[in-house]
Amino acid sequence: MKRRIISPYENAPANQFKGNLHTHTTDSDGPLSPQDTVDAYDRRGYDFLMISDHDTVTDIASLDARNMTLLSGNEITSNGMHLLHVNAGGKIDPSPERQQVINAVNQSGGFVIVNHPNWGEDFVHCSQEAIEKLTGFVGMEIYNGVSLRVEGGALATERWDMLLSKGRRVWGFGNDDPHIPEDYGVAWNMVFAEGRRTSQLIEAMRSGCFYVSTGVRIDAIEAEGRRLRIRSADTECFRVYRDHGRMLTSEEGRELNYELPDCDPLTYVRVECHGFGARMAWTQPFFVE
Repeated sequence: MKRRIISPYENAPANQFKGNLHTHTTDSDGPLSPQDTVDAYDRRGYDFLMISDHDTVTDIASLDARNMTLLSGNEITSNGMHLLHVNAGGKIDPSPERQQVINAVNQSGGFVIVNHPNWGEDFVHCSQEAIEKLTGFVGMEIYNGVSLRVEGGALATERWDMLLSKGRRVWGFGNDDPHIPEDYGVAWNMVFAEGRRTSQLIEAMRSGCFYVSTGVRIDAIEAEGRRLRIRSADTECFRVYRDHGRMLTSEEGRELNYELPDCDPLTYVRVECHGFGARMAWTQPFFVE
């Protein structure tokens, strides 16, 4: 069977930029003022940061960006599942009809990420059925840092696999969602882009040219025909998954050199890079045609 990998990393620039998109300050329920929050992430070596307080858009022009690019954002919280409004030009009406919210964000030039699907005592901030009814959102949080210490689960790759297995092309994001200082620097997005101008970062994230990390850096990602190659000096074991979360292979080492098998269903593969301790990285899905 003739198959080939469609990679979101094709022709990716060598530059990688580290950033957090889900960030709270004292403008809602975060631990530090907006400027102190910027300073805290700058000290941790971040390249970009989006402040996304609940139902409010912080004036980032009034802040000293230090050595980072600041993105304008908003966590749309009232009346329904929490949605991250990336590249916010202003507030969007938090309609309980979340499809209307997504449509309005898209029309404004921003994009939407579904936040922390496994947050909450029942591990269901929003049901899978509710997510599947929505269209037009760019991604979902597959890792939500604050959920490591509060009720629910930080990891939501099973929700992601359920969407991908239904043919949905949705990217995975990882963010801190900080509410106390200890929440800083838990999970982040590593974006491949020529530079860190807002337009460059936004376009790269829209197209899936990034990966999620909790401490593992991926050095190179290549795909040609049926073959996938990933190099990562931080990785001790690669795991490749396909439709419905089925693991295709688990290979130890610093480099993955993998050829797609002849099996069905095989509409996508994604790779988890396991490093020392709990450190990991997650690639975006590679769709198979």
